Amino acid sequence: MDTRDSNVLLPRESGKLIANNSKDVKIHPEGVDKIANHMYECAKKNTYNLQSWRTEHELNPQSQDESALDWVFVADTLNFSFWSDDESQKYRIKFNGKEYTGYWSWCAALNRALKNDVNITNANFYANITEKKLAEILKSDSDTPIPLLEERVAVLREAGKVLLEKYEGKFLNCVKACNKSAQSLLQLVVRDFPSYRDEADYQGKRVSFYKRAQILVADIWACFEGKSYGEFHDIDTITMFADYRIPQALYHFGALSYSEELMKYLKAEKMMQTGDRYEVEIRGCSIWATEMVAEKTRELIEKDSSLKDVLMNSILIDHYLWD
Repeated sequence: MDTRDSNVLLPRESGKLIANNSKDVKIHPEGVDKIANHMYECAKKNTYNLQSWRTEHELNPQSQDESALDWVFVADTLNFSFWSDDESQKYRIKFNGKEYTGYWSWCAALNRALKNDVNITNANFYANITEKKLAEILKSDSDTPIPLLEERVAVLREAGKVLLEKYEGKFLNCVKACNKSAQSLLQLVVRDFPSYRDEADYQGKRVSFYKRAQILVADIWACFEGKSYGEFHDIDTITMFADYRIPQALYHFGALSYSEELMKYLKAEKMMQTGDRYEVEIRGCSIWATEMVAEKTRELIEKDSSLKDVLMNSILIDHYLWD
């Protein structure tokens, strides 16, 4: 089932194109090897694996049923823009005796709503949600409200209406339509849910990153540990999720370097616009560098007979670097 615009390069193809033509971001094999060796050690010690998505994060669903699938879809639909220019002015949520910021503050607010019997993961509910109701659900425990409330209302309503109109109100039907193909699900999501389309122009080509759409597929895979609704025969075709955090980790390990011009730009703390060449090159090179890390790590694992059944791909590397 090919549901995408064939003129748009997929994230892996986009990463390769951008890495091969990038002017201000470079990939360094020695840094790639450093991370690969680190991931190999993690594999040997079993310190990070597919189960870590649940065991390391208490806010993620602990069940493996349709309610968990609905949670993942809603969580990833609103998984954008949690950063703050001022560290002291952050959106915060207190839940079960802990305080959360960033993406986890949204997960905490989601779980708080469910605990209070708000049907936030039901498409019938959120297809018509009002700004007032969503503001109430997302009420901050600090003086800083959640950013982009109007956009979140619009995105959530849109997602709910698509599910009601095309999929009988169930995200499960999107998953079932894809016949255990991660790529088919990715393509369905970016076709039918416009907010998930994450594309840019680069050197005359239309490239894609599909950060949230790939996170959605990866979260389903991790939540169900590669079984049931999370069984995908092509999960290794999903790349890392091109955001701001993984490039920092890749830079730290020496897998990426930036030109003097780009470093000056970053140090000036200027806001990059979506689709800027700098942003596209950072995101694209991050994808390709992580693909290189995954390939190198798999080579190391394959040479070690004690790790015969150990799984390694760009998703797990992304999860590890993000954590």
